[in-house]
Amino acid sequence: MIARRHPVKKLPAIALSPENFQVLLSAKDYRANLIELIRHATQRIYIVALYLEDDEAGREILTEIYEAKQRNPGLDIQICVDWHRAQRGRIGAGATQGNSAMYAEFANRYTHSIPTYGVPVRGREVFGVLHLKGFIIDDTVLYSGASINDVYLHKQDRYRFDRYHIIESQPLANSMVRFIKEDMIAHPAVHDLSKADKPKTKDIKLDIRQFRASLGQSYYAFEPQEADESQIGVTPLVGIGKRRNFLNQTIIQMIAQAKEEIFICTPYFNFPKSVAKEVKKAIRRGVKVDIVIGDKTANDFYISPDQPFKTIGGLPYLYEINLRRFAKMNEANIASRQLSIHLWKHDDHSFHLKGMWVDKRYMLLTGNNINPRAWKLDLENGLLIKDEHQHLISQFEEEKHNILQHTQLICTYKQIEKLEDYPLPVQRLVRKITRVKADRVLKQIL
Repeated sequence: MIARRHPVKKLPAIALSPENFQVLLSAKDYRANLIELIRHATQRIYIVALYLEDDEAGREILTEIYEAKQRNPGLDIQICVDWHRAQRGRIGAGATQGNSAMYAEFANRYTHSIPTYGVPVRGREVFGVLHLKGFIIDDTVLYSGASINDVYLHKQDRYRFDRYHIIESQPLANSMVRFIKEDMIAHPAVHDLSKADKPKTKDIKLDIRQFRASLGQSYYAFEPQEADESQIGVTPLVGIGKRRNFLNQTIIQMIAQAKEEIFICTPYFNFPKSVAKEVKKAIRRGVKVDIVIGDKTANDFYISPDQPFKTIGGLPYLYEINLRRFAKMNEANIASRQLSIHLWKHDDHSFHLKGMWVDKRYMLLTGNNINPRAWKLDLENGLLIKDEHQHLISQFEEEKHNILQHTQLICTYKQIEKLEDYPLPVQRLVRKITRVKADRVLKQIL
């Protein structure tokens, strides 16, 4: 257990040689490494993602996994995706069986089938999804916020920019596998989506409630190790809901204990109140704060004004309204460079980075968007990297440079568009949402 005010540097960790930690800088490198690891797997392949899409990249990865199983039937392979997301199409698309139809197709095509488990974090998708990250292949953890589809893996022309890391550690891999097997797959609420006799959500409502309650008590189990001066430490964290959420608590403590600098990445600018409060306090005590956010046009929900407007296309503008308000309140801090806001935009690609660096010694790899939804609803995890002797500083500085090369520094809140600048359908939508005070509710679930 992690006490609320436990110093981050004192958290139990797994010791690791810096040579066993690698930063990847692009989605294409990530895809290539994923395929290479799958092809050379000898013991196990555990894939956990929000979704594994029925598109070219999704089929490529699933084919690689199935071919590995046919070559070595004894290979322990488990795939987990979100229960709800797997059984619907993309937002705005018509009725469909979703990606689960592909899972059934593959299972029927091959001699040695592979279970693809649907993990229902809540009875309805809007109130919580499986947002765990990390693929475990033998003793390697490939960690990214990316799911599996064409844009996340840069299979076609467009990519969705994320963070990508490779960690070689048997204790870490074992800890994450144990959680997947014992705290997720073993529960009666979790079912194989590749089978024809899978239940309806309404039939497992009680199981889902019990599952969520049990997840609230779960954690990554490992034997703590003391890292010496030649090593780094890795602490796996998991959290769901507002209470006893060790991941949330650690994020708060990282910000609260920062002495020199904080560097935060989030694709959707909507800090929980507790995070906003700690960021404000950090700035007051002289900590330099950098925040990297995707431009609204780099949001995966953005719809170009020359395309037919759909309600979901209003989301990027709501996030930008939050950002403009935050920047306006912090105009003096922006002017003094105590606070730097960087907007990421690269052609028509999109932005999905999450995570944090504190004082060049503590780095958080996570899929957590650092927003109210992640804070209260979704099942999230993260890896806290403790680098007290700064063995990884060159790798992380290179990663930061890679992130910032397509950003614009905001020098005043006036650089950010206001409501009157938006397309008319967006203006009407935002005014309607504000008029009925739905924006308060939306901020908690988006």
